[in-house]
Amino acid sequence: MKLFQMPRFKRYVKKLPRQFQQVILDTVEEVLADPEVGQLKKGDLEGFRVHKFTMGRQLTLIAYKLENNSLVLYQVGPHENFYKNLKRYLKEIGG
Repeated sequence: MKLFQMPRFKRYVKKLPRQFQQVILDTVEEVLADPEVGQLKKGDLEGFRVHKFTMGRQLTLIAYKLENNSLVLYQVGPHENFYKNLKRYLKEIGG
């Protein structure tokens, strides 16, 4: 399975301390091993899956989509305003 990272995802991960980058990498590997691990979304975010995990002591979410035998990572971040920011980002990129 191929792995693609959207620019927003890459930027967020790049700014994090190395230890948190590793937590996200481990989570991505977990998702690659079982793409069904994330909760399937409905409505505006239909087709997306969101996987929840903790980074430090904070609940963090990762939004991804399965497309043509590839995994596309759209966004990662804290729960606060996560869905609102994801919807805004999708409008910006026309997705």
